[in-house]
Amino acid sequence: MEQLVILSKLEQEYLLHAIEAVLPVRQARQLCLWTQGQLQALLPHSIMVCLQFGAQDELQHVECMHSTVLDAGLLARLGDKADGLALRLARHCRDGVRLPALLDAGATASGPLDAPHQPLAPFLGELRALGLDNLLLHGTERLPGGSTFFVLFGLPHRPRPRHAYFLELLLPHLHLALQRVGQQQRQARAGALARPVSAREMEILHWVREGKSNEEIGLILGISGLTVKNHLQRTYRLLGVSNRAHAIARGMALHLFEQAPAPLARAA
Repeated sequence: MEQLVILSKLEQEYLLHAIEAVLPVRQARQLCLWTQGQLQALLPHSIMVCLQFGAQDELQHVECMHSTVLDAGLLARLGDKADGLALRLARHCRDGVRLPALLDAGATASGPLDAPHQPLAPFLGELRALGLDNLLLHGTERLPGGSTFFVLFGLPHRPRPRHAYFLELLLPHLHLALQRVGQQQRQARAGALARPVSAREMEILHWVREGKSNEEIGLILGISGLTVKNHLQRTYRLLGVSNRAHAIARGMALHLFEQAPAPLARAA
């Protein structure tokens, strides 16, 4: 990545257009259109997975950007929030891989899989099984307000240091755009309710989702079953539901369970 890269006049124009176009992005739909438009001129790819991490390095949000209809199983394997390939790549790189990083499948095929210039080679077999050989990725350092990571899958041409340089130039704009998208989505979810769900209500919803009764939840949290019932009644009114099943469904629709909760009490 240390090679000197001199942009051609056309590449400079593409870069400027890409930066200008990403500045007003506030919604996931706008970000998707940008990745499938101006970004493709500099960095053609099939799928881009965007990861947003919180201040404690917890995964907060995932966006998968693609222009064609893709198999749901493929998207899950790439963007799963628990063990997706993009998440594993991000964690692998944060353990010492210099960024930006690329995987040149052609070069790897002609050399040892553990070659120093191919730190992502351990993922080659999985990528080939998915039909996505070449790879390019970059991410920010750990920041107080949270960090971001971007993985471009399925590059049609072998990635080169100049492609990594393009991504490095665009990283600050990608980071801010994804942060704005996440903020807009959080505001939209919060705006759907008369007030935010309290920490105690979220604790109780968590244990309701785990199938616990009011009495069991009371024992876990150190309160009475009647108090749990009262909290649930207030939560039902807030969510506009009438029973436990509907409360969980509504909470999932509002992505309440994706938020990083306060430390929950543990069942004995």
